[in-house]
This record gives sequence, C-alpha cells and structure tokens, in this order.
Amino acid sequence: MLDVSTVLVTGANRGIGLEFVRQLASLEPKISHIIATCRNPDAAKELKSIAEANNNVHILKLGLTDYNSYDAFYAEVEKIVGESGLDLLINNAGIAIHTLLDETTPEEFMENFEINTVGTFMLTRKLTPLIKVSQRKLIVYISSTAGSIERANASFGYPAYKASKAALNIVTRTYADYIKKDGITSVIFCPGWCKTDLGGSNAILETDFAVSSLIKTISTLNAENNGCFLNYEGKPVPW
Repeated sequence: MLDVSTVLVTGANRGIGLEFVRQLASLEPKISHIIATCRNPDAAKELKSIAEANNNVHILKLGLTDYNSYDAFYAEVEKIVGESGLDLLINNAGIAIHTLLDETTPEEFMENFEINTVGTFMLTRKLTPLIKVSQRKLIVYISSTAGSIERANASFGYPAYKASKAALNIVTRTYADYIKKDGITSVIFCPGWCKTDLGGSNAILETDFAVSSLIKTISTLNAENNGCFLNYEGKPVPW
C-alpha cells in the first residue's frame, strides 16, 4: 500500500504523468491531496475530467523552466498540503527531441538539458523544504535507460535526449546524497518503453501496467534505496 497523504506529479497532462494521477486518485484509502501540474491546464481535458470526479486532485499550472514563477507555485503547494508537507514528489515532466546523431543541433541539446535536467533539479530543490517536513519524504525521478552509459550505443541516435537523461541521473544522485541527512529518499526510475506520445506505438508496455508497477515499487522504498537507479519492477538499472 502506498502510505502517503500528499503527492505532486509533474507533467500530468498526458502519458505516464496522467496515468499516475488517474491511478493515484483511485487508490483506497484516499490520498488527501494529489497535485497535478502541467503547462496549460485549460487544454488538459483528460486531467480536468479526473479532477472533476475526484475532489482530492488539484491542478496547478507549472512551466518547469519558468523559474520566476517558482515562488508563487511553492506558495500554492504549501497552501494545499499545509503542515503535512509533501510526502511524494514524482518528477515526471520531460521532453524527448529525437534527432539523429548527424543532425542534432546545439539548440536541441540545450532544450533537452534545460527541461529534463536543469528544470527538474531546480524544482526539486525548491520543493525540498515541504518534502523535508512530511512523513514519507520521497522523491521519484522518471528517467530512462537511454541515460545509461553502460548500455550506450549508436542505436536510434538521439544524443541530446540520452545525454540529458544521463545528466539527470548524476545530478539527482548527487542531490540524493546531499539531502539524505534530512531523511529524504530519492530514487531514479526507468518506467520501461511505454505506449505514450513519447514512446510511440511500437513500445512494449501498456502505460497503465507500467504505472501500476511503479506505484507498487514506490510503496516499498526505504532509505536503502536512496540514490538507486531502478526499473518499474524495482530491479537495478546499470548506470
């Protein structure tokens, strides 16, 4: 059982993030507050439908790289969670610019890096005080085996996306070591190749299966998992 009372999911308007919100909202006992973020809430029709059917789901606007909006966003989150703090942060938001090795531009590298690595880290650091005062103290990062250096090869190319995920892994593992003194457990996950807009129709896993597996694995996490890189079943992924 996922023993949390407050959860925040980034990139919740589609794919894995949307499925996280859908499944978290259906759990019993009910999670008190599920905060779902996206860049354009007005256009997030499926997410809005979930929120309309579940009064514990709150939709907040968040542009991951709009750093000037972080103070106001933090205040909104703090108002919702109150003294309970934030039990679980699921860093799901990200992009994948799938450009071949011979065609990738500097701009594509920078866009992948800013959203997948820099924005994710900056938001996590901003929300850490709310995580620190919670009961569960969990941070989950949705990464990819594409960021595994041990498995790196020329297949598919996509150097900008792969590099941004490898960078996310090292940055988050470094931060995990820094905040473990506060009792916070941080874990990096590969959700598997899912049938989403990002994963494409040829993907192997159904999104609902991957997310249900992730939730089950997240519910078992403890301090021994801090800084680990795992798949959706909780098995180690090579760095």
